[in-house]
Amino acid sequence: MVSHQQSLRDRQVVSIEKILNLNHPAPETSASHHDTPATNGHAPKATPILNSDGDPIWKVLVFDDLGRDVISSVLRVNDLRGWGVTIHLHINSQRHQIPDVPVLYLVEPTAANLQLIASDLSRNLYSDAYINFLYSISRPLMEDFAAQVANSGTSEGIAQVYDQYLNFIVGEPDLFSLAMGKETYWALNSAQTADDVLDSMIDRIVTGLFSVVVTMGAIPIIRCPKGGAAEMIATKLDRKLRDHILNSKDNLFSNQGQRPSTATGTSTSRPVLVILDRSVDLIPMLSHSWTYQSLVHDVLKMHLNRITVETLIDESNPAKGTTKKSYDLNSNDFFWSRNAGVPFPQVAEDIDTELTKYKDDANDITRKTGASSLEDLQNDTSASAHHLKAAITLLPELRERKAILDMHMNIATALLKGIKDRQLDNYYQIEENITKQSKVQMLEVLNDEAKGKEPLDKLRLFIIWFLSTEQDVSRADMERFEEALTRAGADITALNYVKRVREITRMTMMTSAPTQPAPASTSNEIFRGFSSIGNRLTDRLKDGALGANFENLISGVKNFLPANKDLTVTKITESIMDPASASSSAIAKTENYLYFDPRSANARGSMPAASQVRNQQAGMPSGLAPGSGASFGQRRQGFSEAIVFTVGGGSMDEYGNLQDWAKRTGGGGAGGAVGAPRRRVVYGSTDLVNAEDFVMGELARLGRESG
Repeated sequence: MVSHQQSLRDRQVVSIEKILNLNHPAPETSASHHDTPATNGHAPKATPILNSDGDPIWKVLVFDDLGRDVISSVLRVNDLRGWGVTIHLHINSQRHQIPDVPVLYLVEPTAANLQLIASDLSRNLYSDAYINFLYSISRPLMEDFAAQVANSGTSEGIAQVYDQYLNFIVGEPDLFSLAMGKETYWALNSAQTADDVLDSMIDRIVTGLFSVVVTMGAIPIIRCPKGGAAEMIATKLDRKLRDHILNSKDNLFSNQGQRPSTATGTSTSRPVLVILDRSVDLIPMLSHSWTYQSLVHDVLKMHLNRITVETLIDESNPAKGTTKKSYDLNSNDFFWSRNAGVPFPQVAEDIDTELTKYKDDANDITRKTGASSLEDLQNDTSASAHHLKAAITLLPELRERKAILDMHMNIATALLKGIKDRQLDNYYQIEENITKQSKVQMLEVLNDEAKGKEPLDKLRLFIIWFLSTEQDVSRADMERFEEALTRAGADITALNYVKRVREITRMTMMTSAPTQPAPASTSNEIFRGFSSIGNRLTDRLKDGALGANFENLISGVKNFLPANKDLTVTKITESIMDPASASSSAIAKTENYLYFDPRSANARGSMPAASQVRNQQAGMPSGLAPGSGASFGQRRQGFSEAIVFTVGGGSMDEYGNLQDWAKRTGGGGAGGAVGAPRRRVVYGSTDLVNAEDFVMGELARLGRESG
């Protein structure tokens, strides 16, 4: 049996918990977080340091914006309390003296943060300071900080100073972002971006990827297309890794030399890091998806795993209006962990299954104890002591299940409303077969006033068709499309830029046709099912199920499941990880990808100037020459583990598609070859950007500059 391999989130949690434990190393005899010893490829997990009274050492946690986002994405307040954190504060907030209590700082190593820490030390706000930088501090900044501390005579107040390599945010087990904001694609492609700003952005990306590689514990092979930001990032990261290996006697990877791979358990296996420019395929940034996590990201604007939904104040009296509720979707949510990447109709079915299971478990307990309901158990003294003890033991788990299912009922209800109001099912169906749409059909959709309430959905659909179609679109055709979109209320500024990149993206896109055609289903059938679910979803919670007719309720939806279809980024990843199974067209597109091995003795190339990176699109020839072309053997080398990074924004669709491919084709998967290794793909980006922000914030801005 293959042991469970820690995800990127598992490893980041272990690193953060070590910080919360005052960087105390894990005891060699202790079990890891997953009951798997460190020798099985797991980062060891620390246990809380105890004081003389046997309690965890109480401490204050101080963070900046990035430190807060890194922690809040993977840990809850209760988790912090378990590690002795009594209070957590922002470094820029007004903070008062808390004597005799140590302080943990988790911040970026910026001049402003260092000045605030020095001020805290001079004012004696806390006892000992444990300073943790999210990435490596530069020597000039460190010297300046040392001078400030020396001048104030407060050096004795500093207990530790550590570089932690945690400047990335993990949203899902193997999904990360560098939290660089919603303007990275614009900045990298705009002529208005200054060279020093570009250099700073590239350096930040390199620093973030270096931290991800350190956290994963293995030096990767790096592959990227020629030209564009991807090549510059790969070159700088290769140099940074080389310098670290050569100049650090006890480097960050020295204890990871024997780390087994995900699948084979051999010590020689290394992951591959594939760095791609966003322009290789813009469609996933615009598309309407049908999986649970993608719908939540698009419809409910999920950010840092938090969403806000409107719910009825009183379900029995809708006239009382609605209220807003915020929910966190975290790793402790069993339903989200199981259904995040599942098509929405199947999620609706699973809600019903779980509610039925909850009701059966609750009835079983009340039947044994003789109580009329779970709420009556605590007041019931007539029940047998044995059954009462068993029931009270199960109550916390049942209540947590109830709260999670209640939350997902509300989320599903909000999604159904968004689907019906915007007719997202229709858009998704059209996009599934977008290349088959004629110009006349597309114009009909744009002119149809019944196609949802959101003009942006029509603009997204048109851009996807425009970037995908093989048909010639004349100037007269484009004017008719633009007029239709304008009448629908859409802002067409983005089209000025989209016209420019159409030819480039058509050269790099490789979206495959479905492996099997999706069964046809009419919109009326779908909406009949949705309407029934929408009307009954919330009020059926009290009954513990959606009723005996649930199969009939979603009969129209069940036919509407997506066909297997690999996106461009997935096909690129396949051609690099598994060239023996990849299509010839995919291999041809990646044949000239550059190859970097930071462990090799080959000389490093010269660094390109930032001005050469701007507007260089993936796959286009350039004058940059830092990397080397891959040899035939290197091109045909397979990998069981990969990190795929998109420069300029990431998409939930791409993450889900990559995970589906890895499960489907890896060992034990439905499409995996006999003896195929288990595959693992970590997906990352400069930031996760939803379609509205990408179109209206970045493409429109580039469109205004192009016009």
